[in-house]
Amino acid sequence: MKIKADYLMREVAGSCVVVPTGKASVDLLGMITLNSTGVFLWKQLAEDKSEQELLCALMEEYDTDEVTASSDISEFIKDWKAADLLE
Repeated sequence: MKIKADYLMREVAGSCVVVPTGKASVDLLGMITLNSTGVFLWKQLAEDKSEQELLCALMEEYDTDEVTASSDISEFIKDWKAADLLE
């Protein structure tokens, strides 16, 4: 899975936000702000990655256990799929 091409991450006033472009700018209602973990996962998903690859990368980057990392990734993926950000 990876981030759809119609969405970009930009820094605005010190916060990282998801910015829709093209047709997506009509479909996205509201704004998505990313915390540091969200930014990290967003950058990982710039390329096609599996959930297992995300888990390994997150555990390597942050001092966290597998259960916590897996739970966080599952929550992000669920939210991002609901917002139609992933392909």
